[in-house]
Amino acid sequence: MKWLTLATLCALLPISSAHAEIFGVKTVYLLPMAGGLDQYLALQLSSGGLLQVVTDPKKADAILTDGIGARLEESLTELYGKSVNKDPADKDKSDKDKSSTSDPAHSTMRPLSSSRGLVFLVNRTSRDVLWSTYELPKSTQPEDMKHVAGKIVERLAKANTAK
Repeated sequence: MKWLTLATLCALLPISSAHAEIFGVKTVYLLPMAGGLDQYLALQLSSGGLLQVVTDPKKADAILTDGIGARLEESLTELYGKSVNKDPADKDKSDKDKSSTSDPAHSTMRPLSSSRGLVFLVNRTSRDVLWSTYELPKSTQPEDMKHVAGKIVERLAKANTAK
């Protein structure tokens, strides 16, 4: 009976060393988000064993962010260099952009958007949006943000099983 109980408990515990793969993604880096949502998402993702959250963006397969567009492109270029999808003729422009990104308070230090509730999973190398969702928090109070992060992670896990 002891062994059955122990086996049941072990099966219910999240596996921290063997994280799942979602859309070909095993590791994720979170850019700062409005209301500190990135912190709550990191907690939910890592504690549930859904994806491994990394603090070094170079170790990530994908990025979680609350905004896409020019500011995201700037942040990704700052973190990883020029996009593989960009035209090589843009080299002069990208070299010029690199020299202006030495500011320590650049876009990766603050949320990319002021919109709340939007979350995008972006492939690090192709910069394609792999998945997105919207869940507006009632407020930026910790319990509301934790609840929203839980819903977002739940949807991400469900989207992975639906494919």
